[in-house]
This record gives sequence, structure tokens and C-alpha cells, in this order.
Amino acid sequence: MKAEGIAVVTGASRGIGRAVALDLAAAGFEVVATMRSPEAGAALPAEARARGGRLRVERLDVTEPGAISMPDGLRVLVNNAGVECEYLPVEHQPLAQWREIFETNVFGLVEVTKRAIPKLRAAGGGVICNITSSSYLAAVPFYSAYRASKVAAAALGEGLRAELAPFGIRIVEILPGPVESDMLYGSERLPEAHRFPEYREMAEHSFRAREGIKGRYTPAAAAAEAIRRAILDDDAPLRNACDPMGEALLKAWRTSSDEELMRRTLGDPKRYQKL
Repeated sequence: MKAEGIAVVTGASRGIGRAVALDLAAAGFEVVATMRSPEAGAALPAEARARGGRLRVERLDVTEPGAISMPDGLRVLVNNAGVECEYLPVEHQPLAQWREIFETNVFGLVEVTKRAIPKLRAAGGGVICNITSSSYLAAVPFYSAYRASKVAAAALGEGLRAELAPFGIRIVEILPGPVESDMLYGSERLPEAHRFPEYREMAEHSFRAREGIKGRYTPAAAAAEAIRRAILDDDAPLRNACDPMGEALLKAWRTSSDEELMRRTLGDPKRYQKL
């Protein structure tokens, strides 16, 4: 597709969303960068103008359905808004945290997408780009709520692909690995699961493994370039990576069985048993 018309980016105040909004504006789209607190994006229009692009900031909270609207002339929607929660074992994670994370990562995404579809169809087609996570490709402890929300978004994308293809609307899913963002930096902590004795050793092992990737972060601007290429490529597959680690996980997922991936990720789970 050509880089023209309006592109809406949710969760554009920082990280991947901010970088994608600026990149799409520089490429030629008229970008609407949305976020819960518009003051967080006050500098974005000037940054876009400096790169020859057009961008405006609007308030959008994906958990407030009554306030969600999409503009005429929409060609691209980037569903980037997302939240995390505490890293806890399933048996100890409050159901309220599951509801909170699904409210934004799944139900909010659905509400925005529902309103975007008629606008994209009226414009003659376009692209819905869902930012999920490569973390759902590998079994890791204490991320179940977050990973489940991203798997739900991925399944939604598959259904949308089948439903919207006749209207010229493509679905692109991006599965980031460790891309620089406040959310990524916030994950640099010992999982809250360590509070529970039966999970302490596993939490400590998970933290050590997490520390091992610190030197392999991808700049958000580089990830945004990859995301833009997938959006513009009419032949792009449904699932795409935007960084080296995400690419490696996606390749392993495509070429390995579930059990092979499980063994590779978890090793021997019996090592945590107290015999």
C-alpha cells in the first residue's frame, strides 16, 4: 500500500507506539497519535514536523468505549495500547489483575477495532496492525495473564483476517521481543512470585535469565521501521517480528513442535522439586 491517508496509533505516548507514530508520519501518513494523557505527547507534533510529517495528538482510553471514535479516511490502525501486571503464579494471581489486563489488551483492542472497520472499508481498504508479544511463543513462568491476553489478540487477528480480506483490509500482527520501552525497563525486576516459598527458586532463576538479555535490547526507532515495512508490504505474512530476538522466537515457533519448544524453554522442570 502507499503511505497516504490517516493512520491511528493507540498507546502512542511512549515506547513502540511513540516511535511508530513518528515513523508513519515521516513516511507520509497523516498520523493521529492517541493516548490516555495527551500532555505526555505534547512534543510529538513538533518532532513529526521536523521530520517532514504531519501528526496530531488526541486523547483515547481504550477502556472507555463511549469515547472511542475513528476518523474518516482511515487507512491504518495500529493497536499498540497495552498493560502488564505483577509476575505471579496462576494460583496466586488475583482475578482482578486478569480482568484489568484483559480490559486493555483484549476488550479495549476489540472496541477500537470495531469502530475502525467501517472507516477502513469506506476508504477502500487498509491495514489493522496488532502489537502482541513474542513472549507468547515460549512457555515461561509468571507471565500467564499477560501472555494469555496477547494470545487472545492473536486469535482475534486470525478471525479478522478471514472476515475482512474481501474488503481489502489486511491484518498484520507484530510480535516484539525486547524493544526499548518503559514497559521493558519495568520488567527488570525479580518476579513477585518470589514472595511464595514454593516458587522462590523458580522466580530467582527467571530473574537471572531475564538479566541475561539486557545487552540485546532493540531501539524503538529500529523496531518502528520494521513495523512500517510490514504495514506497507501487501505480501507481508500475518505474523511478523520487529527485532532480532523476536525474529528468532518466531522462526523457532514456525519450525519446532510445541513439545520441542517447551523443552528448549523450560529445560527440566523437575530441577525445582524439593526431594
